[in-house]
Amino acid sequence: MIQRKTKQRQAILQVVEAARRPLSPVEILQQAQHLLPALGIATVYRALGTMLQEGLLVPVDIPGQSPRYERAGLTHHHHCACTGCGQVFELEGCCYTGESAGIPAGFKVEAHDVILYGHCRSCQRR
Repeated sequence: MIQRKTKQRQAILQVVEAARRPLSPVEILQQAQHLLPALGIATVYRALGTMLQEGLLVPVDIPGQSPRYERAGLTHHHHCACTGCGQVFELEGCCYTGESAGIPAGFKVEAHDVILYGHCRSCQRR
């Protein structure tokens, strides 16, 4: 069931699409409040749940961190996670060539996910 397009949901979707990287609910709230100052975190969580069900967003799971969200339908890609500030960034394209050493003989790879850990530019300057 498609929910109606409220101004809150439109602002959240606008923020996620403009970010061009996965965002946490708190990051979404902070950026969406520039568009709707009265927006609250409970509304963000409700809207995220609905948008996940509708297939507008997908979760990005980084081990040891809360999920982040990005728009659905992006081409296959991987992520970089800053261990300093916790931000997650998108890598365009795929890091896996299908010929990686160490895959057991006869093992058929059906899916994969790559997360690179390090420090973003801002954290390196600190």
